[in-house]
Amino acid sequence: MKSKFYLFFLIISCSTCLCAQPVKDLYSKDAKTENRTRLYKNLVNNAITRNLSYPLTDSTEENWMDAFNAMELIHYSSPWADGRVQLSFTGIEKRSFYFQRALMELLYANYQSIFFKEVERLINITGNDKLFAMCAEYLQRSSNAALKKDIATRAMMKLATDSNSAILKQLNIRLNHGIKNKSLPPLEDILYHPFFKKATAVFSFQRKNRDYPGIAIIRDSASNFLKDEYGNIFSVPQLARSISNLPGYLTNGNTPQGIFRMFGLDTSKSNFIGPTPNIQLTMPVETHLQHFMNDSTITDSVWTAAWYSELLPGSWKNYLPFYETYFAGKAGRTEIIAHGTTVNPEYYKGQPYYPLTPTLGCLGTKEIWSEADGRRMISDQHKLVDALQQAGGADGYYIVIDIDDQQQPVSLTELLPYLQAPK
Repeated sequence: MKSKFYLFFLIISCSTCLCAQPVKDLYSKDAKTENRTRLYKNLVNNAITRNLSYPLTDSTEENWMDAFNAMELIHYSSPWADGRVQLSFTGIEKRSFYFQRALMELLYANYQSIFFKEVERLINITGNDKLFAMCAEYLQRSSNAALKKDIATRAMMKLATDSNSAILKQLNIRLNHGIKNKSLPPLEDILYHPFFKKATAVFSFQRKNRDYPGIAIIRDSASNFLKDEYGNIFSVPQLARSISNLPGYLTNGNTPQGIFRMFGLDTSKSNFIGPTPNIQLTMPVETHLQHFMNDSTITDSVWTAAWYSELLPGSWKNYLPFYETYFAGKAGRTEIIAHGTTVNPEYYKGQPYYPLTPTLGCLGTKEIWSEADGRRMISDQHKLVDALQQAGGADGYYIVIDIDDQQQPVSLTELLPYLQAPK
C-alpha cells in the first residue's frame, strides 16, 4: 500500500470578446500565506526530516519515498538530506522497484551531476526497462564519453531482445539518433491540417529545453486561429515541464510531444491544481481508437503507430519525435491534462519558467492567487478555457510541438509567419 503523502503527491499532478470576459471570483485557501507557510514547514519537518530519520528497511521504504517526493516538489536540499540520499544506495539491490524508481526521479530532478557512479551500479543490476531507461537518461549527463557510448550500445542490445518495448524504443531514439528526419517538418502543414469536422485544436509550441515556457494558441471549429478583441492572435504562456524534467515517455516526465485527444472540461479537487476548470486530454492507447480518431466505424481495437500516423499530414508521418504521445501511452502514462495551479511559485524562484510552476507532466498555465485572502488575481487558465469555449468547445485535439532548442521562452512573434500562411 502506498503511503498517504505519496498518493497525495501523485494526485496533485494530473487527475472554461476574450479579454472582456469577467473573471469569475474563485478562491483557494491553500494560497493564503499562513497555509503556504504551514505546508512548507510540514513538508520539511515531517515529510522530509522525520521520514529520512527512519532506518531504511523494507517497512520504511514508503517513508523515504514520501521524503523524495517532497524534496522534488519544493526543490529541497541540505547537507544532512543529501547524506541520507547517499545512504539510500546502501543495499540498493535489495530495495523494491518503486523505491528505486522514486530515488532515480529525485536524482534526475535535484542531483543532476553527483551520483554517476551509484547510478552506473544500479543500471548494471536492474532488469526493469523503465528503471534502465531512467538510469540511462541520467548517465547521459555525464562527461564520460565512453560511458555514454556503452550505455547507448546496451540500450540498442536490449531493444533487439525486446522489440515491443515502447520505453526501449523511445530510449534508443534519444540515445542512438534513430531519427531519419531530424529537422522539424513544415509547421504550416500541421497548423492547417484538417482533423474531423468542426474539431477545435489547441497548439502548444514548446522548446526542447522545457525550462523555457511555450505558448498555446487556438484554432476554432471553423479552422480559423482565434483572435483577441484587438485583432491579435490569442495566446497564453504554457509550461510543459514536469518537476522531474524527465523525458516525456517516462512516468512523471515532461509533457510528451505529439497529439492528444481533447474531450471536455472538468474541475479538480486537488489542492495544488485549484478550482479553475481544466482541459481533459487523453493519449493514444490510453483511450480506444474510436474515441481518439473520432470515428465510430473503426472496428479495430488494437492501437498501432500506423493508426496514430493517420492523423498526421504527409510531411509529418516519418518525424519520429512527434510519436512521443503514442509511445508514452503505450508505456502506460495516463491522466495528463491542461490545468492551472495553486502551487507556491516561490519554490521555483530563479528558474527560467518562474512564476509558472511545473507539474508531474501536465500542461500548466500561470495563476496568481492573493496570499492575503486566497482569491484568484490572475489566471491564464481562465483565459485559455474561455477562449476554447468561444472557439467551439473542448472537442478536438491538443497538439504539443517542440519547435527548436533556443534557450528562451517561445514568443508569438516567431510564430506569426506560419499563422498567416494561406490555407
